[in-house]
Amino acid sequence: MAYREVSVIEVREVLRGWLSGVGLRVVAAQAGVDRKTARRYVAAAQEAGLTRGSGFEQVTDEVVGAVVASVRPARPAGHGSAWQQLTEHQEQIREWVEQGVTAVKIGTLLGRRGVDVPYRTLHRFVVACCGFGRRDETVRVADGEPGVELQLDFGNVATMLDPATGRKKLVRALIFTVVYSRHMFVWLSFSQKLDDVIAGCEAAWVFFGGVFKVLIPDNMAAIVADADPVNPKYTNGWLDYAQHCGFVTDAARVRRPKDKPRVERAVQYVRSSCMAGETFMDLEQARAHARNWCLQVAGKRIHGTTQQRPVEHFQAEEAGLLLPVAAPYDVPLFKSCKVHRDFHLEIGKALYSVPRAYLGQQVDVRADSRLVKVFWHGQLVKTHPRQRPGGRWTDPDDLPAEKVGYAMRDLDRLIAAAGQHGPDVGIYAQRLLDDPLPWTRMRAVYRLLGLARRYGSDAVNTACGKALDVDVVSVTKIDAMLQRGTENNTTPPPRAVAAAGGRFARDPGEFAVSRPRLRVVTQAPQPSLFDEAVNQ
Repeated sequence: MAYREVSVIEVREVLRGWLSGVGLRVVAAQAGVDRKTARRYVAAAQEAGLTRGSGFEQVTDEVVGAVVASVRPARPAGHGSAWQQLTEHQEQIREWVEQGVTAVKIGTLLGRRGVDVPYRTLHRFVVACCGFGRRDETVRVADGEPGVELQLDFGNVATMLDPATGRKKLVRALIFTVVYSRHMFVWLSFSQKLDDVIAGCEAAWVFFGGVFKVLIPDNMAAIVADADPVNPKYTNGWLDYAQHCGFVTDAARVRRPKDKPRVERAVQYVRSSCMAGETFMDLEQARAHARNWCLQVAGKRIHGTTQQRPVEHFQAEEAGLLLPVAAPYDVPLFKSCKVHRDFHLEIGKALYSVPRAYLGQQVDVRADSRLVKVFWHGQLVKTHPRQRPGGRWTDPDDLPAEKVGYAMRDLDRLIAAAGQHGPDVGIYAQRLLDDPLPWTRMRAVYRLLGLARRYGSDAVNTACGKALDVDVVSVTKIDAMLQRGTENNTTPPPRAVAAAGGRFARDPGEFAVSRPRLRVVTQAPQPSLFDEAVNQ
């Protein structure tokens, strides 16, 4: 038969009623126990020295303890006979528990062995002694000092039509919960990227009127690059933002919701109270609704733990202790880039030049809306203005001197490079580029520079000078002169010019043409048959 343990308060109530002079039936009804049970406790009290004529003051803790010890049956270690039966089969029961057998089935298996115990006793035994359904112990952590800690977590709360894509997308709530006052702020977004997290933090600082000293997030990829229980590695973007605002990050451990319990249960609260049943036109309308909900609903409720209204509690004890809000943060892009053979790296879908010394190296790049900074082994090696996607910024000093003109399409630089091999070479290069589309003629100038490196500057300068004298602008002719070595030959005298007013510019004898004479060959006619007949 199951045994119900009578509490000390019920025992004291039985004795108080009996000492007041009422009957045992009334005493049992007032104490909520059986009449026979009341009789046993009264009898034990009389044996302990209580007299009905004395007052209730004689019922001390020692007297109650003596009465209880006298009435209750012998229970070694605080348990009854059923518990003792289960103790004899503890090893077998533990084996069944490790195999995943339920408590009901364990009771059935024990019944086959002749062990018949109440189910509640069996359940208490397998939980206490055999590890069945055991949960880890926990302790309540103190809230800490006001204005110090802020816990944040992402949670899926609704679906909404995205105007950009025309399809429904999952709405995620970045929930901020103040550890001390339980004041909340909710920021809605379609993704969990670093830009969304920082945008939520920036809105939270405006909402709270300051920055908390310690942020306790979960291990979201935008914040934690490499999770570790003691020394997690944070992303460069998040560290840069923390330095900008002045807070410290203390990330929770992986799959350890107890590290941030103040915000963990808030996800269900936001989903059911703030977002359930609501319809929004766009994300901005939803954000305005969430902000108003944080102030008017979540902020003005009586919190179950603090028994205060969070918004009033926050304003009274924390608002004045926060760090000042920093200037608006320009969210940068961090990337490790390789410097390619064309002296450029790519970040943000734009190209930026890097000096020749870093070709093939991996460099760290930070790109905000204004500047792109290139670091190598912690040293700043290059700074460029930020370009739009598809753009390019090239510093001529980063390129080889002989290729700058071609790479930058700098005609003046190319002509100057040619002029270093001689004045006539420079003039010849200028004549080569004298074209409506000069970039189409740049290869000819580079061929001319190649001839200067092959045959020497003096030879090419002489050849260019002679070609300019006869107004011949062709690199192929210069190459032919250099191959034949005719660049040093004497220039032929200029041709004679006819007197002014002459019909022809040259001497008429130059136009004489000696035509070949025709030779007429005669052949004797063949005699006919008539002539032969006459001759005969």
